[in-house]
Amino acid sequence: MHSFVRFCSALALVVTASVLLAGAEKMTTCDSHHLNIHHLHCETGVIQVEHALYGRTSSAVCAAGRPPWQLANTHCARPGTLKDMRTRCNDKKTCDVNTRFFRKPDPCYGTFKYLQTIYTCQPAFTVVACEDSLAHLSCDKGLVIRVYSANYGRRDRKTCVFERPWVQVRKTKCVHPTEYVPGRCNGKNKCTILASNSVFGDPCRGTYKYLEISYTCEPLVVTASVLLAGAEQMTTCDSHRLNIHHLHCEDGVIQVEQAMYGRSSLAVCAAGRPPRKLANTQCARPGTLEDIRTRCNGKKTCDVNTRFFRKPDPCRGTFKYLQTNYTCYPAFTVVACQDSLAHLFCDKGLVIRVYGADYGRRDRNTCVLGRPWKQVRNTECLHPTEIVPERCNGKNKCTILASNSVFGDPCRGTYKYLEVSYTCECKTIIL
Repeated sequence: MHSFVRFCSALALVVTASVLLAGAEKMTTCDSHHLNIHHLHCETGVIQVEHALYGRTSSAVCAAGRPPWQLANTHCARPGTLKDMRTRCNDKKTCDVNTRFFRKPDPCYGTFKYLQTIYTCQPAFTVVACEDSLAHLSCDKGLVIRVYSANYGRRDRKTCVFERPWVQVRKTKCVHPTEYVPGRCNGKNKCTILASNSVFGDPCRGTYKYLEISYTCEPLVVTASVLLAGAEQMTTCDSHRLNIHHLHCEDGVIQVEQAMYGRSSLAVCAAGRPPRKLANTQCARPGTLEDIRTRCNGKKTCDVNTRFFRKPDPCRGTFKYLQTNYTCYPAFTVVACQDSLAHLFCDKGLVIRVYGADYGRRDRNTCVLGRPWKQVRNTECLHPTEIVPERCNGKNKCTILASNSVFGDPCRGTYKYLEVSYTCECKTIIL
């Protein structure tokens, strides 16, 4: 696990640089009475708290009208203030916190205190969908979604109130953070989510709710990690029906970067072929990259028959090949035989991110002990599932039952297993 910790730290350093470039805001609120509201706001983007203090570290701040004995202690700081401010404010456009929340326990009795926060505005898109409507997330071509936060409920009386009676909008302390949205949308170019009790549950019965999401768009592949992992290229000439395109990672799991079925070179797979079958070097079957990613991403080994790509023929009369560039991402692989449990877990401070999960059978070597031949002979029974990332992404530990009752039965009569590949990454970036 230590490699993931180091990678996490490196990522934090990269993000720190961009945060500093984005500029920073400082908010100070003197804790003079019970209505002191600490107000953070981002005109563009969302709040990212960098430092927070409740107490006193300066004799000059919030000093007007105060006797010297209330200002003398400049080593007063309430423990946990940074964590509490991040929990309340991170990934929101606006955040109001009453200073009275921090008064107990009193970090320095008799000292006049203040709440001070330094924060940046992280570039982000915000989407709001009223209850029973759809939230649409999308990125430009070549970029994918990364959700900062998602909340279902209500936290003001201004959003989604049109023609709603007072009784349905009066409750504003109804915020239900959810991991469902990042589980469904992270890594995709487009994503649509229904803002509904049937999806998120009902955090406040009788209140008309809405789904609020903040997200950014980032490159599909993190270049630094790809370069560290190294790259492989596999080329398979499509000469007969048994041509198998074989991708394999000794360590980690497959992440397909580029894939092409057709011809883009005169020299590749040219031996024994007449010039007329090599002349067209502008031949590429649409959708090949997506198909290879669907079949191979997140697996240690992937075998694909080239015949799968022949129809429709992208260039009739041209001799074609399948070529894939891929990297091996560091990952853990868990296999659970049918009706047993798969346990995913990370070190303290890290959370799960699932690369791929499949329920079914793709070989005759896994989960075969004591099973008759007829229960293991079907090796074309592969059922990719989003249930595992939806349940486990963002958690420190996760247990899933490998069962037809959970995933359905992709091949009746076959004894199946659940195969999951995942990594551990930072839950929050600490600067």
